[in-house]
Amino acid sequence: QVQLVESGGGSVQAGGSLRLSCAVSGYTNRRYCMAWFRQAPGKEREGVATINSYRATRYRDSMEGRFTVSQDNAKNTLYLQMHSLMPEDTAMYYCAIRRDVDSCSLASRWYTNWGQGTQVTVSS
Repeated sequence: QVQLVESGGGSVQAGGSLRLSCAVSGYTNRRYCMAWFRQAPGKEREGVATINSYRATRYRDSMEGRFTVSQDNAKNTLYLQMHSLMPEDTAMYYCAIRRDVDSCSLASRWYTNWGQGTQVTVSS
């Protein structure tokens, strides 16, 4: 059973930084795509960034440059480093995984396992 547990969310002022973590357990295959999504109240869930087992990354256009996705395979942990945060970045952030694939998608329906989310709140 694959499990994902996010952490690192919190409240920051605009211009601040946060690093989110997603601990993955129950999965030992070598090929996968992992992703970060976010969902603000009243809005659809949107893809933020993806990374595959070869460390190839992909970002939503509006987030590249401010957000960096990375992984530590020794710790089975996915990260999202966020800089220059803005109030519109306020949302619940989720990590997700799809196994046995190489090319990643930013579409939420494509992913099979999800974490419970961690809240990020950015005040002006």
